[in-house]
Amino acid sequence: MKNYSHIFFICLLLMVSIVSTAQTANSLIRNGNRYYKQKQFNQSQQEYQKALGKAPDNPAVHYNLGNTQFRKNSFEDAVKSYDAGLERSPDKSMQQKELYNKGVALIKQQKLDESIDAWKNSLKLNPDDIDTRENLQKALLEKKNQAKQKQKDEKKDQKKQDQKEQPKPQQSRLNKQQVEQLLKALTQKEKEVQDKMNQNKTKSLSQPDKDW
Repeated sequence: MKNYSHIFFICLLLMVSIVSTAQTANSLIRNGNRYYKQKQFNQSQQEYQKALGKAPDNPAVHYNLGNTQFRKNSFEDAVKSYDAGLERSPDKSMQQKELYNKGVALIKQQKLDESIDAWKNSLKLNPDDIDTRENLQKALLEKKNQAKQKQKDEKKDQKKQDQKEQPKPQQSRLNKQQVEQLLKALTQKEKEVQDKMNQNKTKSLSQPDKDW
């Protein structure tokens, strides 16, 4: 399968807590952010998961957890976290970022159509986002190219199938008796032609020379 990751922008940003939560949850989020920036993704994931235990409806925690899962190449889990954040976020700006990152995680899974849907929805929330627009354009172009290639492959397969279905000329199969009869008929025909030639030759010799 084709790897699209090199043609799309990846922009994962950490979010601070945007709703009022217990001090413990905020502390865990800050710890997770610190580990994330240090690229210690296992530790950051643990901190975010602890924060979810304290504040399960905090969309920022789901978003940051999704980013950590993305960095660990757990793209399917990242999509689930982004979706959870979308369900809980009242802020359009954050929803737009969730959808953008979701689209990138989907393209990493070769889910072109789903990534297109995510980026379309992201662009509706922020039409001025350049990264989203360019990723969407590239994804739509890729889909168009795939459709053209599929059409070519289908024509090629149909041509092969048509050639395969064409009836092959059947070879004549004669048994021994038929072969003997055919040879006898050919011998008889040859004898008749030879006799006729001899008859014409005799007739020609018996005619007098022309008197001038």
